Amino acid sequence: MNPEDPRARRTRASLRSAVLELAADHDLNDITMAAVARRASVNRATIYAHYRDQDELVTDAMEEAVAQVARAAGLCPLDAPPDRAPEQLVDLFEHVAVNATLYRRMLGPQGSARFAARMRSRLAEELEARFAAGNRPSGYGDVPPDLHACYLAGALVGVIAGWIARPDGPSVAELAGATWRLFRR
Repeated sequence: MNPEDPRARRTRASLRSAVLELAADHDLNDITMAAVARRASVNRATIYAHYRDQDELVTDAMEEAVAQVARAAGLCPLDAPPDRAPEQLVDLFEHVAVNATLYRRMLGPQGSARFAARMRSRLAEELEARFAAGNRPSGYGDVPPDLHACYLAGALVGVIAGWIARPDGPSVAELAGATWRLFRR
């Protein structure tokens, strides 16, 4: 199968859409490939022609969301005052809040380890590229840039996972402010 074939792209898009629609209403463990196939109007064999397993399909379906989170994290200005979170960090948490059910399912106890790993990896790549371009907070010269990027990426995914697990958690603005203060230290 040629992944560039328009039919293959349409099928993959349909499968991604179907699994995200199902994930909005069901825990990932409760979603079967048969249900995805029915929602996408394909047979199960078609799914396996494109994806090894459900986790790979879910991770691919969330790729744009992960990219959006990574871009927002990578755009945070380093010179923002420590007492006010950068707009990009607020936007990142607003995106998560709007899609909280999906992120809760993806990052919760029954979620996708592959998705969490992909999210950390994309965030680390974005931050490391930024650090390599000279956009790195001062005071970390003794820490290798890749390690610094991995640390921040892991912390951000942890903050997101912890926040969405708590229905009574802080507001977007409060969370962005607290996270920014932590990152600035």
